[in-house]
Amino acid sequence: MFVLTIDQRRSRDGADRIDALLELLRHRGGSRLAAAPERTVGDELQLGTDDAGCALDLLLAALREGRWHVGLGIGAVQRPLPASIRSGTGSAFIAAREAVEAAKTSPLGLAVRTAAPGGTGSEDALTGEHLEAMLDLLLTLRERRSGPGWEVADLLEAGESQGRIAERLGITPQAVSLRLRKAGWRLDAAARPALTTLLRMLDRRLDPPEER
Repeated sequence: MFVLTIDQRRSRDGADRIDALLELLRHRGGSRLAAAPERTVGDELQLGTDDAGCALDLLLAALREGRWHVGLGIGAVQRPLPASIRSGTGSAFIAAREAVEAAKTSPLGLAVRTAAPGGTGSEDALTGEHLEAMLDLLLTLRERRSGPGWEVADLLEAGESQGRIAERLGITPQAVSLRLRKAGWRLDAAARPALTTLLRMLDRRLDPPEER
């Protein structure tokens, strides 16, 4: 399972933003969530999912705002899951706690940790650190994206054609293409399915479906 523990940055210097993030994550996660997002302690929240695509989508959504430390833990959990994620136990929860603490010293605010029962496996096995490095590349690309770049990327992600985006924004199709290129849209769109596959592979090794 994937467990996300998310902590607000510099919470003492600003408003509590947890409720707004909870609403966003519940909406985006929907039926893909195995354990709905909840405030755990103070300015921190936690959620769980068995869906690799959901885990990636939600961590990217949280990190886009630049206001959060995000820890992703991957591993087994005690099943059946309790009604409240605050009562959840298992190696994925331990890994997520370690990850969010590590994220507080990460320039991009993300850390990935795993907990493999019985050892770490072969030296060439995929690890949380490998995934973290690849996610950092995607986050760096997104960090450089301008407001206009996000605007066209979001519309394309919502299913709009480039022609329709041009009409809505009152710009030429060529200008839309230029914004998408500067936004690194094609690289982003290609990286996410690949990262989802790698997350799924690691999850299946650490939390085999037949043991769920």
